[in-house]
Amino acid sequence: MDTTKPSIFSRTPAELWALWPTHDAPLVIDVRKPEAFLASPFSLPGALRRDPLQVSTWVTSLPTARTVLVYCVHGHEVSQATAQTLREHRVNACFLQGGIEAWREQDLPLATKPVGSATRWVTRERPKIDRIACPWLVRRFVDAQAQFLYVPSAQIHAVALAQNATPYDVNASVADTRFTHEGERCSFDAFLSVYRLGADSALAKLADIVRGADTDRLDLAPQSAGLLAVSLGMSHVLPDDHAMLDAMMPVYDALYAWCRTAVAGTDESHNWKPA
Repeated sequence: MDTTKPSIFSRTPAELWALWPTHDAPLVIDVRKPEAFLASPFSLPGALRRDPLQVSTWVTSLPTARTVLVYCVHGHEVSQATAQTLREHRVNACFLQGGIEAWREQDLPLATKPVGSATRWVTRERPKIDRIACPWLVRRFVDAQAQFLYVPSAQIHAVALAQNATPYDVNASVADTRFTHEGERCSFDAFLSVYRLGADSALAKLADIVRGADTDRLDLAPQSAGLLAVSLGMSHVLPDDHAMLDAMMPVYDALYAWCRTAVAGTDESHNWKPA
């Protein structure tokens, strides 16, 4: 593959940055090889993480998007081959010319992560709704290996600095973050926005359920009251925060599966009748 000439299926860092605040911005995916990804302390903001060696596996579950842009270290074989494979699967994909290194050289914004690790996140202890829903969203759609820390509010800022972790679902007096409530929107909505996942109608429907349960607006979705009851009950059954997260992951899997059938018009009703 000739990696020396710009492809029509590519964007320069300047072109991508110009699209960043617009409705036409692509879904950005980090496809650096695992060793390169782990060795780096940086990623593009709002980038999903996928292994380029397994593209044929994850392409079928790719979140809905008009355009997908993939990037590797230098914009050579890895990202170009991944973009080509995506296009063969009818995904409107392109790659970033020069990769993340060209992006860095132009002093464009970067997100940070721990060297030798996947993304790391920190929030308040004793999670109920948002602080469980957001980790589910991240692990299922953003970074399957993401790590989550639950600590007392007074420790969040210090832990974020010491662990190179991104705070979420906290107010400005605790830590500065894009991943928190804004107006009537909750933190789950913020993750959907930053990672450009809102085009997935099932995730948008799930967001209504989460928002209703998390902000005590149970009229937003009939399922919100059920999610609230299960979440509060589980927090009493499992006082360990990570055990709570592990137990609730399949609950959100099930809710998302139901949302997919609901938006497709194939959801089932249930009315038991004696034989």
